[in-house]
Amino acid sequence: MIAYKSEVEAVDALAQSYKDLKKEIGKVIIGQDEVVRAVIISLFSNGHSLLVGVPGLAKTLLVSTIAEVLELDFKRIQFTPDLMPSDITGSEILDEDRHFRFNRGPLFSNIVLADEINRTPPKTQAALLEAMQERSVTVSGNRHILPKPFFVLATQNPIEQEGTYPLPEAQLDRFMFNIPLEYPSYEEEIKVVKDTTSNIKYDLKHIVTSNQIMAFQELIRNIPIADNVLEYAVTLVAKSRPNTPKATQFVNDYISWGAGPRASQYLVLGAKCHAAINGKYSPDIEDVRAIASYVLRHRIVRNFKAEAEGISEDKVIENLM
Repeated sequence: MIAYKSEVEAVDALAQSYKDLKKEIGKVIIGQDEVVRAVIISLFSNGHSLLVGVPGLAKTLLVSTIAEVLELDFKRIQFTPDLMPSDITGSEILDEDRHFRFNRGPLFSNIVLADEINRTPPKTQAALLEAMQERSVTVSGNRHILPKPFFVLATQNPIEQEGTYPLPEAQLDRFMFNIPLEYPSYEEEIKVVKDTTSNIKYDLKHIVTSNQIMAFQELIRNIPIADNVLEYAVTLVAKSRPNTPKATQFVNDYISWGAGPRASQYLVLGAKCHAAINGKYSPDIEDVRAIASYVLRHRIVRNFKAEAEGISEDKVIENLM
């Protein structure tokens, strides 16, 4: 583990690492600054992310580029309707000595890209639940610990729902962030097309090691937070729950289910990391607001009235804040 003389020095090192990461990733990924920032915050906070966007927005390229500059092992799993749990966790096989030996699946990596996660049946989706929460998998009654650090970055196509299996709420709740990807601007698309239709090759440098990432994860938890900021985060989550004391009339009218306590935890961790990458030694309310939509978007269940009137999750979050 990396040792720093003080936590102030450690926060400064984290902020500098973030700048270096953004610069290196920017060699390959044009634009998408908000997306890159959100993914890095979730990694430094030891959380998983769900990337939601139409095909062709470089979701897979973004994840593989981040894995390369972080000097981490990277595995990509293409989720399909015929994928079985053992295809991702691994299975017991009989070796030449007639002993059962565990053959590790692609989950045994530092960064796992679950590509089009909603294309596989619930049985296989559920195989990720233990891995994401416990950082381990259980096969034939034996528990196998996953490598550290461990992140799942899943992608999902929001427009093509034929032949898909929507993620259950329990699994959605395992993701720290739900990150939407938008189309690039006209100028960004010009640069993307110019770079990808030529022979330009980028030599990416390793910026952060696995030991540094784990040190930063510890640091984030040690960053102090004022009581009023903590209370603001918890209040924001409590207000999202209909028919409870803190719920507004808007929430009662349009929401079936609100966010759970895990949302409050992720709001605080995300705010601490957002403050640190910006060189601040303690988060304020603006840091909570900056990451609130990523944390709450997939934890709010709208009712039929909200869908009929076109009230989106983001509109609800805007109302809460």
